Amino acid sequence: MWEGVKKVIYVITVLLGVMILIFLMLRIIPGDTASVLLNDHVNQEALARMTENLGLDKPLPVQFFRYLTGVLRGDLGQSFYYNRPVLSLIAEAFPNTLLLSVMAALFAWVFGILAGVISVLHNRRFPDYLFSGLSLLGISVPVFMTALFLQYIFYFRLSLFPQNYNGSVYSMILPAVALGWNSAGSIGRLTRSNLMEQMQAPYIDTAKAKGMTAKRAVLTHGLKNAMLPIITMMAIQFSGMLSGAVITESIFGISGIGKLAITAVQTRDMPLLQGTVLFAALLVAVGNIAADVINRVLDPRLKNTK
Repeated sequence: MWEGVKKVIYVITVLLGVMILIFLMLRIIPGDTASVLLNDHVNQEALARMTENLGLDKPLPVQFFRYLTGVLRGDLGQSFYYNRPVLSLIAEAFPNTLLLSVMAALFAWVFGILAGVISVLHNRRFPDYLFSGLSLLGISVPVFMTALFLQYIFYFRLSLFPQNYNGSVYSMILPAVALGWNSAGSIGRLTRSNLMEQMQAPYIDTAKAKGMTAKRAVLTHGLKNAMLPIITMMAIQFSGMLSGAVITESIFGISGIGKLAITAVQTRDMPLLQGTVLFAALLVAVGNIAADVINRVLDPRLKNTK
């Protein structure tokens, strides 16, 4: 019971901290939202009227209190740029971000675990060097470089995939690989290191002494015992994908949460940016809690820890 209360307090504290930080940062940085919205049609009268309509003429504590009470009611405000409720914009964009993240996570998990297992089974041989190198490449190369490289090879050179997302699952494959490549590298290296550690355990020697092959020992015993930290990383990575697909969505033209955030930054749409950042923070907090719950379910030793 107390663990559940602590998790709720943790989420509330994180979200409140994010709200305060993003609220203050948006009002400290140079520029004026009303001027951006009015574009070239700026005069003092129109600027004053727009500032009053947006509530930007009120003291900061008053603005923040209004925003906080709105969030508690489930109202994230009205987008200045789209002139629509922020919550409805997020609800429309989230399915695209969710599809991208799910496909990216599946690619990362399957490729990463396979790469780690193959590396261990062929330790210090060519497959080990190949997949270890690919894993290191995945960690080292930035997402935007991976995305541009995939577009160049599979769209411009081979014409196998569309350059941008067009609403089909097929067109989401390249963005998913681009987003999941880094995570696949991390999972591959973690899988390899955990399996190598498990292969030194006494129970593996016992299994081999009973006639079990090294391959079977890895797949039936070693991988099972090595999966706990891997699953924890997978849960955290998935929440990170949901909240951090900004670059991938921008390059591939996906109308998701990340693209909304970019538009909000470009137009100084404070309610929209506050809403997307708060939503992203919620996803990360929930992901961390999910990882902790999974740990406790899979490892009974953690159930009695305080």
